[in-house]
Amino acid sequence: MSTDIVKPAEAKLRYPFPEVPCPGEVIEVRPGLLWLRLPLPFQLNHVNIYLIKDGDGWVIVDTGISTSEARAAWDSLFAGPLAGLKITKILVTHFHPDHIGLAGWLCERFHAPLLTSLSSYMSCRVISLDPRAFESPRNRLFYKSHGMDDDAAGIVSTQGHEYLRQVDPLPDTFLRLVMGDALTLGGKTFRIITGDGHVAEQVMLYCEPEKTLLAADQVLEHISPNVSVWAGEPDGDPLGHYLRSLRMFISEMPDDILVLPGHMRPFYGLHARSQELIAHHETRCGIILDACRDADRSVAELVPLLFHRALNPHQMGFAFAETLAHANRLVRRGELDMLSKEERFLFRLARPRSQSNT
Repeated sequence: MSTDIVKPAEAKLRYPFPEVPCPGEVIEVRPGLLWLRLPLPFQLNHVNIYLIKDGDGWVIVDTGISTSEARAAWDSLFAGPLAGLKITKILVTHFHPDHIGLAGWLCERFHAPLLTSLSSYMSCRVISLDPRAFESPRNRLFYKSHGMDDDAAGIVSTQGHEYLRQVDPLPDTFLRLVMGDALTLGGKTFRIITGDGHVAEQVMLYCEPEKTLLAADQVLEHISPNVSVWAGEPDGDPLGHYLRSLRMFISEMPDDILVLPGHMRPFYGLHARSQELIAHHETRCGIILDACRDADRSVAELVPLLFHRALNPHQMGFAFAETLAHANRLVRRGELDMLSKEERFLFRLARPRSQSNT
């Protein structure tokens, strides 16, 4: 998962666990709620895993990516601080490999059912059925049509999506989690909330009596989750969906809840962090608008304005798709128009509607 740094205003966030779990260590966040971390082979080098007490057993929330290093980390945990624990369920928040990669392996190991959203289950199954789909000529054309040169499009559509294959086969059946469901674990009721933008139907768990939100990647302390437009839905508006979820946090969730994210540290300050992320994306929309004031721009021309660091193929794919997400949001808001010129798509400042056909 590629991410964008959005530093929080430190005074507005409070971190009850300033030290993160060391490799092989488990921290008790609440009675019956454990936190550990697994390694990732990316710049974002870890993923948070949570365990929730479930009667005489435990539910694992997210699983890590399918690598030998992650499997070894699980083996060490099950031989150490998690030794003897009965695993009753495997719950996955979304289909990205750092969260679902070892779900099938854990389900088989503990004969435990898989719980996730329909979007996550089916997206993962579709990718596994056609793991080379991102290398198709159509996908390469998607990048080229938005200004990427042929060589770069070939690299991004192959090397840039290699990580999607780091997922073990899922079970043939699963239990679907839907927005509004209530999941009772260990005598505690968790309300199922789903959020869009980063992915469709990302599952979050909210325990109102304990004021705890397992937020997955929807809101993170130090970074913004990637919000991307992909070839299969080129005119999609994931940024609009993501901003809506952040406004929902502000309007419908209390501010004094403990946020347990998919990466980085748990924190208090949900409203402040949501407002910061909204402001961040609005600023990036403003950068795109300013760039289009003096010339029509392709996505490839806009990427360096939003992402100033050097990008490898994996990161470039995400940066490109996120830049398009911001441009598409501005089109939806009527601030940009998208036009086709010589087999390329360009963005320009929208004309007043009364002049649009002249």
